[in-house]
Amino acid sequence: MGAWCFADHMGPELVTETQGLDIGPHPHTGLHTVTWLVAGEVLHRDSLGSEQVIRAGQLNLMTAGNGVTHSEEATGRYRGQLHGVQLWVAQPEATRNGPAAFEHHAELPRVELGNAVATVLVGSFAGASSAARRDTALVGVDAALRPGTGAWPLEPAFEHALVVLEGKVLVGEQVVRPGELAYLGQGREELALAADGPTRVLLLGGEPFSEPILMWWNFVARSRAELDGAYRQWEAGDPRFGRLRSTLPRIPAPPPFWGRRA
Repeated sequence: MGAWCFADHMGPELVTETQGLDIGPHPHTGLHTVTWLVAGEVLHRDSLGSEQVIRAGQLNLMTAGNGVTHSEEATGRYRGQLHGVQLWVAQPEATRNGPAAFEHHAELPRVELGNAVATVLVGSFAGASSAARRDTALVGVDAALRPGTGAWPLEPAFEHALVVLEGKVLVGEQVVRPGELAYLGQGREELALAADGPTRVLLLGGEPFSEPILMWWNFVARSRAELDGAYRQWEAGDPRFGRLRSTLPRIPAPPPFWGRRA
């Protein structure tokens, strides 16, 4: 949907002070990671020197550009439920080979829409705008719905989709549940949603992304040659991805499947 290219629904699950998400140092290229929690805490570390605890209702946005390393770890003090999502956004040609960056947003704009409270993660929605970086025209919204029916304004130039995190929602005659993505297409000016209980959804959208992308492992690229290069450099410890101190082990890259012999 637009430049949104991956959604990883995390949890809900119980974590402890020392065991949680526990994803060791690993690389990225050519994308933004957008991490949003609805419950819990996670410690983000990266090769830029960032060390940031993200809590429920907060947003971490890391730009990989030409290359970055990061980890996602237990905080050392939080025990309880962890629930959230990490979204990837493909960077356009104009910025995908640029420098890496990181930003944290402790507060985000919220709007009331009938039976929903919407938090604008990225872009603009219903008159509210997020300060989070975006390299293309897109929108990301988290909405907590109460029982009832409501209508949301949409940008018709965007294509949109819904991801359900909790509960279920009715879109037209289609019921959408956690683990499902409802593609809404392009050209809609309004979206009517109905919920029969507490529900949490993500609305993702953007202008159609015209650049063809190739995704493999943690990399977003344009060709297998680029992916091969990133793989070799990560395995060799090339300075392209920087250095990161973490108590968790570094994650090795699996060999690209297209280079394997039968």
